[in-house]
Amino acid sequence: MTDRLRALLRGDFHVHSTFSDDARSTLAENIAAAAAAGLSHVRLTDHVRASTTWVPEFLAAVAAEPVPDGLSVLTGVEAKLLDASGAVDVPADLVVGAGGVDAIVIGDHQFPGTDGPWSPDETRRRIADGLSAHDALDLLIEASIRAMEGTRHAQLAHWFSILPKVGLSEEQLGADRLAAWASAAAATGTLVEVNEKWACPGPEAVLALRDAGARIVASTDSHDAADVGRYDRVTAVLDAVEAAEREERR
Repeated sequence: MTDRLRALLRGDFHVHSTFSDDARSTLAENIAAAAAAGLSHVRLTDHVRASTTWVPEFLAAVAAEPVPDGLSVLTGVEAKLLDASGAVDVPADLVVGAGGVDAIVIGDHQFPGTDGPWSPDETRRRIADGLSAHDALDLLIEASIRAMEGTRHAQLAHWFSILPKVGLSEEQLGADRLAAWASAAAATGTLVEVNEKWACPGPEAVLALRDAGARIVASTDSHDAADVGRYDRVTAVLDAVEAAEREERR
């Protein structure tokens, strides 16, 4: 793997703590694990929704933790993409940037429907009832672009993980949709993570991001400190990207 791609593995931009209901490790344990793994950056990220009130407490707790030399600790909140308008499920009073979280990490936990978020089952039903794969994929890409355009300091979490859940795949997106999505990421300064838990986005999407000049980061989406900075599936995606780049140079 080239040094350029290997450098991505020195960051983990999506790490959950006990501020998330489904995580097991504390902020301190995650910071210690990131340092032990030799990371240069870690983004401490926990789940929010519009009703969440504990973000100031989370930020104060992060600020109180000692940080080992050589490690940069960033903060984020993970919120789901809601609908085709690109709305994101965050508290109305959320501060992003100075005095607040460093990023809003947007997750494609449900499908962005025209009338609100569709569960995977609901999306499959709509496809069975006549929503074409072409139109569904257009809906996802358009909602993704609107979310990036409407969200300051955004990062896309495990993007396209929703597709296999609804019976679709990244391979169906095609070059034009990927180019539009990647160009929007570059234009808005949105970070896009290659996610260990879901092994997405895949090589074609990462190559589109590269071509557009978008910034790519790596993440484990860890819910246990033992997983912080430990990559296997991300490495496989980046190896495939490198192989494709070698083919391009021939």
